[in-house]
Amino acid sequence: MTGTLLCPLSELAELGTKSFTAGSGPWPLRGFLVRKGRDVFAYLNRCPHAGHPLNMRPDEFLTAERTHLMCRSHGAVFDIATGECLAGPCAGRFLQRLPIRVVDGYVILDGDADELAAQYA
Repeated sequence: MTGTLLCPLSELAELGTKSFTAGSGPWPLRGFLVRKGRDVFAYLNRCPHAGHPLNMRPDEFLTAERTHLMCRSHGAVFDIATGECLAGPCAGRFLQRLPIRVVDGYVILDGDADELAAQYA
């Protein structure tokens, strides 16, 4: 199984987020991680409404209350665990989940980053 090291789990605080870029091509995979309890989720950094990145500043993907993910472009609000848009212009649609695993204290992207980037282009 192939994979790309994204970060040590210790760099991802409880209810913390971290953006990442993986791949070697001109259009790398751009995603983000979010940690909630013992779970870590990874999503493509692209709002299903207009295709914009969710964040305007590095690693800022949560609402002020830190209870949901939020698109800074149009205010869409998403469930952390499922990626479902709960409010906003893309209600009922989902963020694209990315395959990850946590092994020995590291978050790893499952699969080839360039192939995943091409798949979600």
